[in-house]
Amino acid sequence: MNPPLFNPVAAPDAHATEYLRVSSLHAFYGESHVLHGMDFSVRRGECVALLGRNGSGRTTTLRAIMGLTGKRTGSIMINGREAVDLPPHKIAQLGVGYCPEERGIYAGLSCEENLLLPPLVGSSGMGIDELYAMFPNLAERRHSPGTRMSGGEQQMLAMARILRTGARLLLLDEISEGLAPVIVQRLAEVIATLKARGFTILLVEQNFRFAAPLADRLFVVEHGQVVAEIAQHELQEKRAFLQEALGV
Repeated sequence: MNPPLFNPVAAPDAHATEYLRVSSLHAFYGESHVLHGMDFSVRRGECVALLGRNGSGRTTTLRAIMGLTGKRTGSIMINGREAVDLPPHKIAQLGVGYCPEERGIYAGLSCEENLLLPPLVGSSGMGIDELYAMFPNLAERRHSPGTRMSGGEQQMLAMARILRTGARLLLLDEISEGLAPVIVQRLAEVIATLKARGFTILLVEQNFRFAAPLADRLFVVEHGQVVAEIAQHELQEKRAFLQEALGV
């Protein structure tokens, strides 16, 4: 059962500075041309969602922003700096935290060792106690190896890990997928809290009911391109379009 929709947090100032701008972005895996001119922006302190069917190019967009695809052309401006030609570690150093769909938890390390592993990329990273307060499940499992953690606990750990680094732009890929409704609701509450604290968030989601209340704007992606932009207040009037495009 999908979790219930809850009231979205307040949208940021419409004149807020852009933190991320993706312009005419093309990306390739070898000879496979996946992104065909992605264009969108995310303002500082805003939560934006990329919606679309499987294979539409949403995850590839996050991977391209992080420099994890093959050839990229176009422009990726991160906090005023061009990043399309930068390697992944340099992009991370711009304050970008990436939470991949596969989570990347090290099975042989404890929960806390996983949490402490990534280097700091900014001075505003959350401390261990602060993260355990945000994710109480992790505090209880701090000495448990990665293999003993549930899928929901691993997802919380993957999110907590990038928050410790000091990243301010969070790229979150399908974080609600396959999780129990109570965990999905908790992750939604965490995202709302992070947004209220000034984090900039780009969500890739197939779970419309999870993404819709959180996002200030939603971009529908088809065949490696943005085909529609929908603001939070337009959701009801665009319901028929979303039904056709996403099957929601």
